[in-house]
Amino acid sequence: RAKDGVKEIVIIAQDVTRYGLDLYNKLALPELLDKLCEIEGLKWIRLLYCYPERVTDELIDCIKRQDKIVKYLDIPMQHCSDEILKRMNRKTTGAELRALVAKLRREIPGITLRTTFITGFPGETEADFIELMDFVRWAKFERMGAFAYSEEEGTFAANHYEDNIPAETKQRRLDQLMAVQQEVSAEIEAAQVGRVLEVVIDRKEGDYYVGRTEYSSPEVDPEVLIPVSDGMLRVGTFYQVEITDSSEFDLYGKRVKKSKRATQ
Repeated sequence: RAKDGVKEIVIIAQDVTRYGLDLYNKLALPELLDKLCEIEGLKWIRLLYCYPERVTDELIDCIKRQDKIVKYLDIPMQHCSDEILKRMNRKTTGAELRALVAKLRREIPGITLRTTFITGFPGETEADFIELMDFVRWAKFERMGAFAYSEEEGTFAANHYEDNIPAETKQRRLDQLMAVQQEVSAEIEAAQVGRVLEVVIDRKEGDYYVGRTEYSSPEVDPEVLIPVSDGMLRVGTFYQVEITDSSEFDLYGKRVKKSKRATQ
């Protein structure tokens, strides 16, 4: 509870954008978010996971105008090839995914986008995979995860398709895709050096305090490491931190005076 010191709420569901359909027979996530933003003391509200076909103009507007909603969206896209999306029983096309990424970048400047992809889905051709790599290079997702397809009993894919991609091909494609993302991530993280960001401290680990900006979800995204020698910091407290260095996936920083505002 906020009155007990809770500062961040992570709203999570397999598809959080469906909120309201069972209760009110309509998409009601923006209304819920507006209500949550009225809670005194609450600082960050984070959304996981938003299916692309239901990232509506109303939701985008809500994220734009509510300061407590972090400018971060996890949108599980899975692929960008029209043929593979169709085989996955997804409701979007590659063109629609590109349009959504462009729209979010335009409407919410500075937004962090996170997504996941699958390599080696049944029927994925080399051309499909190359299209996926090109999409990742173009979109420059700040956060991205990927995994090789693994057949699971009872799923739509297992019931409808033969697992016909060799394991070594799945893994090779996964390695190639993550190599592309590693380059993207290194470039994005390096661009943070010199900025002053608001960081919440999650824990102390060895010689570092480990924290996050609003652009990272707990446990899965890049973190900010601040040397213990920089001074005592409190877990759960927010600090202004100047980013001094970066690696491919993490940032390093030092605490700055409270009077120095975060730069966006």
